[in-house]
Amino acid sequence: MASASLHSINSFNYIGFQTYPSSSISTSTSLLVFPKKSSKIRATSSTVPLQTDLSIRKESASRNDSFSCPICFEPLTRKGPPGLNLPAIYRSAFKCQKCNKSYSSKDIYLDLTITYGSKDYTESYPTRTELFRNPLVSFLYERGWRQNFSQSGFPGPDEEFKMAQEYFKPAEGGLLVDVSCGSGLFSRKFVKSGTYSGVIALDFSENMLRQCYDLLIKDETILNPNLALVRADVSRLPFSSGSVDAVHAGAALHCWPSPSNAVAEISRILRSGGVFVGTTFLNFSFGNSASSQILKPFRQSLGLTNSTYNNFTEEEIEDLCTSCGLVNYTCKVQQSFIMFSAQKP
Repeated sequence: MASASLHSINSFNYIGFQTYPSSSISTSTSLLVFPKKSSKIRATSSTVPLQTDLSIRKESASRNDSFSCPICFEPLTRKGPPGLNLPAIYRSAFKCQKCNKSYSSKDIYLDLTITYGSKDYTESYPTRTELFRNPLVSFLYERGWRQNFSQSGFPGPDEEFKMAQEYFKPAEGGLLVDVSCGSGLFSRKFVKSGTYSGVIALDFSENMLRQCYDLLIKDETILNPNLALVRADVSRLPFSSGSVDAVHAGAALHCWPSPSNAVAEISRILRSGGVFVGTTFLNFSFGNSASSQILKPFRQSLGLTNSTYNNFTEEEIEDLCTSCGLVNYTCKVQQSFIMFSAQKP
């Protein structure tokens, strides 16, 4: 499997990637290259403009990978060709100088999970986590699964991408992490936009990342992607604190085992002024916030809540973002669909 994947990655060289020798190369400079049904949506906002220094963010993003050890969060040293692209990442080895643990690419993605390299240890995960690790579900995600979201008010990937790009304007030129990227539906759109210095498609599902890779190499409009595929736990993000400019989480919040841990991690890795944008399915609010909170225990006891997913009300999502230190919360709602955004102060 690894040799076949390497052959596929090498094929990128014929469509725009520069090849590198196998010897160690200084990573002081980056070789990123940039390819130059609609319904009315109601919106709420409490936005106060945040001033950000884009020039500082661009310079910082271009001179380091921002990858850190998921155990101690110390920056990883890198041995191999520089650049945030598939061939360079595949040929590189990463190591934490503090805990002495090494990380490298497995097949076509960089595995930065805590359990990377373990031989005997196994761990059970929630049903919603295991569901998306299933090869069939991963294969079907863009082949019918995601299209069904329109029944709940999702306006569709193209419109959702445009909406997200509006929220991400303060982060233009910076590093974007697409957490719970799935098959890379939005990761590819972010790369093709040429808006960011780099895009990291991150998911816990090995099979989703393989689908992400397969769909990426089949997209002839992406010639030289400044993109890395990373396997990681959203509750233990492998990035240094304050090193990321934008985080996107499309249709993901309801799938996370602990949304509070995940949003806290997102807040940690965002730079000052960095932007978090997410979409999810809203929970039925039974009229208003007060009645929703009163009735929630009864709905749980009667089994009226979804045991597989975490669905929240608008108020709960805003409260979660605020409690994790994010500000300037705003959202757009359509039926059960919500797109929300918040910033790191």
